[in-house]
Amino acid sequence: MKNRKHTSPAPLAPLPPSVHPASVRVELLISEVLRWGVWISLALLAIGTLLCFAYSHDYGPGGGTAADLRRLIVSEEAFPRTLAWLGEGLAHLRGQAIIVLGLLLLIATPVVRVIISIGGFVMEKDRLYVMITSIVLLLLLVSFVLGKAG
Repeated sequence: MKNRKHTSPAPLAPLPPSVHPASVRVELLISEVLRWGVWISLALLAIGTLLCFAYSHDYGPGGGTAADLRRLIVSEEAFPRTLAWLGEGLAHLRGQAIIVLGLLLLIATPVVRVIISIGGFVMEKDRLYVMITSIVLLLLLVSFVLGKAG
C-alpha cells in the first residue's frame, strides 16, 4: 500500500452495435426509479410509524395496557379508504396517512417501471415488446380494479 498512486478507473468500453444507446439510458432510469421508490417508501413507512407512536399516549413506553395493544393490532376503526382521507391525513401529518402514502408509493413503483419500459421499447421501435409490456401494464391495472371490487 505504500507509494500507491491514485488512478482513475478505466473508461467504459463502447457499446456493441446491437445495443441501442437509448436502452442503456432506459435501464439506468428504471434502476433509479426502483431504487428511489423503495427507499422513499421505506422512509415514509418509518416516519409514519414514528409519528403514530409519538402522538399516541397509548403506544408510548409508560402507557398502554393489553387492551391498548389489542386496539393497535386489531383496530375496529375505519382504515383509510379514500384519497380525500389521505389528503386530509397528510395535511395534518397523521402517521397512518403517511404510512398509507408509503405503501401506495411502494405499490406504484413497479407500475412506473412498466410504463418506463413501454417508453423505452417505443423509442427502440420494438413493437413486439411494446405490445407485451402494454399487456403487462393492463394486467396490473385490471388486478388493481379487481382487488378494489372484491
